[in-house]
Amino acid sequence: MIGILGLGAVGSQLLQRLNTSIPQTHLFVSGPDRKKVSHLMTRKNLINFCDNNEKLEDQNIQLLVISCSSGHHLQTAQRAIKNGISVISTSNKISDVVGLLKLEDSAKEKGAMIVAGAAFAPGLTCALVDFASKELDSVDEIHVAKDGTGGPACAKQHHRAMKRPSIEWCDGQWVRRPGGSGRELVWFPEPIAGADCYRAALPDPILLQQSFPSASRITARVSASRQDRLTSWLPMLTPPHRDGGVGAVRVEIRGRLENHRVTKVIGAVSSPSTATAIVTQVLCEMFVKKELNTQIGGVTSVCDSTVFLQNIKKKGIRVVEFDGIPEEKS
Repeated sequence: MIGILGLGAVGSQLLQRLNTSIPQTHLFVSGPDRKKVSHLMTRKNLINFCDNNEKLEDQNIQLLVISCSSGHHLQTAQRAIKNGISVISTSNKISDVVGLLKLEDSAKEKGAMIVAGAAFAPGLTCALVDFASKELDSVDEIHVAKDGTGGPACAKQHHRAMKRPSIEWCDGQWVRRPGGSGRELVWFPEPIAGADCYRAALPDPILLQQSFPSASRITARVSASRQDRLTSWLPMLTPPHRDGGVGAVRVEIRGRLENHRVTKVIGAVSSPSTATAIVTQVLCEMFVKKELNTQIGGVTSVCDSTVFLQNIKKKGIRVVEFDGIPEEKS
């Protein structure tokens, strides 16, 4: 049995997807907007609504997907782990990710799994890095970039991240730099193409450093407009959008292959909210099939990145490898 906390842009999509892909699995859901999923709650569907998240955790579930707003994940995960329930968190807030990683001892004691950052980023970005790294003998640098936001909660988190310090891994130590600094023109897969990206409070380096401790540099940036940067210190001037449309992620890793310096660049295109729903859907399906490891960390801590990416591609996320500039045809 699986529980889903949060019925926003991600949670509502996830519920509909799981109802189709694993229809024999009991699903318990909780969130303020029950109307979004009321059409699914029929006798033939094994879906039940709980009034609050504490009742959700009392339903003898084995896995809890926390897809509510960032900042509320840690406390919920602590209660779930205490009851021996495995956790998948979609939060991309640094404090949530760090807090979840600190639950490692408690989770191991209970035999529970924790997947932190199971989202478009850092979940998918970490999987892309791990996949690309398999073609190298060693990895020296990792650079991640993201474009686009999902639903309202994602847009608010993007706004907050722009005004907070970034955290980067540099020559064996963590370095904090001002959010909104370090502009770089990053080329994403089409249709996004080029976008100015800046430092922000993103958790990708934390999860990647756990997987690649020998890397000398790990950075993450997010695309932003001039207005985003200038207004990041103010409350949001306009209401957040319901869904931000198509977005993209891009990872660049530099390392060595047979004593040669090599750079690998790979990206993915999707609506961020849909991509996060697909990431969590695949993890839930693999959990039901007992294909995940009982580990604590990012997506690649619990499953093989190649298998994971094969599954998300089947569900509509387009993965692209950059091969350089094509030669002009004569």
